[in-house]
Amino acid sequence: MDFLSPTYFFDYESDEIQELVSEFKNSSLSEKEISIALYHKVRDAWRYDPYSLSFNKEKYRASEIVKRPKGHCIDKSIVLIACFRAVNIPARIHLAKVKNHIGVERLIEKFGSNELTPHGMVDAFINNKWLKLSPSFNASLCEMINVAPLDFDGENDAVLQEYNEAGTQFMEYLEDYGHFEDVPMEFMERNAREHYPNIFDPNSNQTEFQL
Repeated sequence: MDFLSPTYFFDYESDEIQELVSEFKNSSLSEKEISIALYHKVRDAWRYDPYSLSFNKEKYRASEIVKRPKGHCIDKSIVLIACFRAVNIPARIHLAKVKNHIGVERLIEKFGSNELTPHGMVDAFINNKWLKLSPSFNASLCEMINVAPLDFDGENDAVLQEYNEAGTQFMEYLEDYGHFEDVPMEFMERNAREHYPNIFDPNSNQTEFQL
């Protein structure tokens, strides 16, 4: 598979993504330094928000996501993948099912569950090895819920924090759906509709949801 080319979703040739990565097209920076900087920029420049859902593929183009002030895990993963590819770092989307154990009252109210699926992550090929990155939770959100921000050192996986600062379980990985060559819209919609029947009426053609 080709994990460097632009696609409909990872449209890094767009002005929006080129502007975002312009400061990292610097020959004095190593691949490791660039990957760390891009990860933290995407993690913190967009607030995490799991409550706006869409099944419209136009909403999942990296160039469109960056125009919004917030996004969910898949949104932010798409932006990071586009940025990585723009600076010649192979990257692909990875999906899973996770369970949130902290601050779940609104999640349960809106979704009927504290399980989040599909949860988006990034696989990036950095210094000759694939690493998993989760740029979902911005640092200001982590501070609010007493969880250390998830940092990335350019050498090891950065997957969601298992515990908060007090040692209470925070995030739990339940199922790994693997990686995909491009954003799998049909799989994402089918997965969400199967797991949240109280939100998605199977007889409705609605594609936008503000929970």
